[in-house]
Amino acid sequence: FKPSIKSFNKDKPVILQFSRGVNKNLLSVAEALKGIPCHLRIIGGLHSEHISFLHGCAIEYSVVSNISDEQIVREYQECDFLVFASTYEGFGLPIIEAQATGRAVLTSNILSMPEVAGDAACFVDPFDVDSIRGGVLKIIEDSGYRDKLIQKGFENIKRFRAETIAEQYMNVYEELEL
Repeated sequence: FKPSIKSFNKDKPVILQFSRGVNKNLLSVAEALKGIPCHLRIIGGLHSEHISFLHGCAIEYSVVSNISDEQIVREYQECDFLVFASTYEGFGLPIIEAQATGRAVLTSNILSMPEVAGDAACFVDPFDVDSIRGGVLKIIEDSGYRDKLIQKGFENIKRFRAETIAEQYMNVYEELEL
């Protein structure tokens, strides 16, 4: 994952969403997007319940699943921002992947997401549709805020470089030797 320059489509942004598992919160995201001109790009399979709900919300969407790592990178490059309003994550790798690509991130204010995102994401309550909607609208409408998230994202990902992690391990080992 590396920076990929793309002009933000304010009129109809492509919003990237992962859908595998109930914790990915697709139904709340769809409800939050109701009436917002956008294209929801979903990675992962959909159940009939998801399809019905998306149609009921009149959300323009497309789905891709079983894709290669290279195709996943392309999905980040082609989107305008990532919505990751998960209700539970062990880590939240899509946050780092989107930030590394130079995309703004909207994510949950719970569990591991704030620790992973640092101060480089728009945080929302994943159990509150209005909170998700407000975050989406802020990213779409406030270019200064969006640009700030992207720049902070580039800084945040430095914490997860292999060299940085290796150095942290070495520091722990050195402390243990004392």
